[in-house]
Amino acid sequence: MERALSRERVTDSPISKEEWMNRFNGHQITRADMNTLIMNYLVTEGFKESAEKFRLESGIQPSVDLNQLDDRIKIREEIQNGRIESAISLVNMLQPELLDNDRYLYFHLQQQHLIELIRQGNVEGALEYAQTHLAERGEENPEILSELERTLALLAFEEPEKSPFGDLLHLCQRQKVASELNAAILETESTPKLANLLKLLLWSQEELDKKKIKYPKMTDIAKGTIETPKG
Repeated sequence: MERALSRERVTDSPISKEEWMNRFNGHQITRADMNTLIMNYLVTEGFKESAEKFRLESGIQPSVDLNQLDDRIKIREEIQNGRIESAISLVNMLQPELLDNDRYLYFHLQQQHLIELIRQGNVEGALEYAQTHLAERGEENPEILSELERTLALLAFEEPEKSPFGDLLHLCQRQKVASELNAAILETESTPKLANLLKLLLWSQEELDKKKIKYPKMTDIAKGTIETPKG
């Protein structure tokens, strides 16, 4: 894409959305390439059953043995069920150096365990865990301290789920931590193809912005929204 950009004549005139879409549509993605991207996504997110069905339907072979997904699936299930210490143990067996190298991720797992203790109404256990495992780290890092204080603030309310910090007790908080951990595990294994394409798209738009070239910009990747250039 970089070579293609260099061949284009740079002018101050904006490229119309129609012209941009014509160029975009001129680069067709083959069904095989699209199927490969879909398979890569299913493998990346750990959807083993869906990946197996898609393999049978499309004939596309996954880049890894699908049985290798079992560990990531188990770790995700443990977090989604609130069994954080079990998930940490599984991570340490699968990727022994991961949590040592990514201390912020490790904090988020410990924070989630603290949240689970508060969810259970185990006030004494929550305070002891915070003092033993998290207090020192909070003193070293203002960002961690802020998150820790927000979590411990739940203890000040009789119904913490209805407090201003109640979002920490929502199940989506578990999913957030599970997704962060899954991404970190994947990063140590390989960079997913779909992620590479998104990075390439963002890089290309950034380069065009630096050169002050007006072009139809994708402003919402999730929805594929393209904004017509002004002027």
